[in-house]
Amino acid sequence: MKIGQLKSLGHNIAHSLASGIGLMIGVYDTDVFAEASFNESGFLSVNFINGEVGGGAMSDSLRGAALRYSEALPELCAKHELNVGEIMVLEARYGTDQVYGRHFTVTVEAIDGRRSVDRYIGVSGKLAKDRRS
Repeated sequence: MKIGQLKSLGHNIAHSLASGIGLMIGVYDTDVFAEASFNESGFLSVNFINGEVGGGAMSDSLRGAALRYSEALPELCAKHELNVGEIMVLEARYGTDQVYGRHFTVTVEAIDGRRSVDRYIGVSGKLAKDRRS
């Protein structure tokens, strides 16, 4: 498995949820950033492999969206020419803060141990440049 392909898949799924539209799964009623900001932790993490959401309270809509992404993962992997069985980690952490505003961090890891962690800014999902000095 090429790590670049896995990174692309991770970004696409995480960005789909960040957009609030979720065209990949047909869910149109989520705002993961708003829900993250209401939690004491200030973030929510979504595991796209098993559909679990952590970090605090979430709506039924968001919980359902995470499960749908998990269910759609084999088909999404096939479109990216990836083997879902070779993915160890595929998750995103969504938050809002004064440094980055709305942001999400995507972590992917292949079964062979290659790993990538990338931060993206806003709903547009542009790769972040380190703003901390």
